[in-house]
Amino acid sequence: GGQYLDGTTDATRTMHFGNATAAERRAYTAVLKGHVALDVAVFPEDTAGFVLDAFARKPLWALGYDYAHGTGHGVGAALNVHEGPISVSPRFSNQEVLKRGMVISNEPGYYEADAFGVRIENLLSIEPASDHNVPNGKKFLKFEALTLIPIDAGCVDVSMLDAAERAWIDGYHAEVRAQLAPLLSGERDAAALAWMMEMTAPLREA
Repeated sequence: GGQYLDGTTDATRTMHFGNATAAERRAYTAVLKGHVALDVAVFPEDTAGFVLDAFARKPLWALGYDYAHGTGHGVGAALNVHEGPISVSPRFSNQEVLKRGMVISNEPGYYEADAFGVRIENLLSIEPASDHNVPNGKKFLKFEALTLIPIDAGCVDVSMLDAAERAWIDGYHAEVRAQLAPLLSGERDAAALAWMMEMTAPLREA
């Protein structure tokens, strides 16, 4: 995480500077699937964070993988990078509910000792899901991503993704391009712009 004049950030990306092995791609894609699953979650108001933890772990559990840390933590506004009381984790004792306007991280991972590790982390704001009101008046919430950093498609096994997951990744990368390209218009930004455009290209089969 980092502190800036306009707020507090926390973000993680695993990037590969060679050619990912099949095992690395499998683990990376499982983590990515968990990340997407939490990002698109829609849930009733007054939901405690631990309820959503399995959303991110399910794709990893299906492969016999897991990670020994929470999936998400609260983030302060120009305050603590890790800030309570909310979290998304297996700690059932934390009954604090997620509320509109809060900021929380989404950071599933996977780690093999003496081999490699994967983590993909975005910050999310909690927003109303206006199209999910039900007859009894219960209101629902959703997440909106605040972090705009490319995901390393070279580590993704596209065959493990369904159509909705592929659409999410391509849509996320399109948003990264739309938001960041105008900020990389100077002469000294050419290399950064070229890298960003390459990293946000639509997914293709390996």
